[in-house]
Amino acid sequence: MKNENEPTLDQIEDYNNNESPQKRKTVIRVIILCLVVGAILATLKVVYSNEGEYVGTPEKPGIDATKKY
Repeated sequence: MKNENEPTLDQIEDYNNNESPQKRKTVIRVIILCLVVGAILATLKVVYSNEGEYVGTPEKPGIDATKKY
């Protein structure tokens, strides 16, 4: 049952590559922004990762990955 005021798919602006160039540019800019922010966060994580927090000593090394169980 179709409503009288309901548009068909061809009447919808975003259907079948009929979106406006402004909407397409906005979507591309959002995707690029997310990729840039992700790259910045990944770089910060690599640069500021603190691998010097190991608290083991030679007498008590903590986790020994060489043991075979």
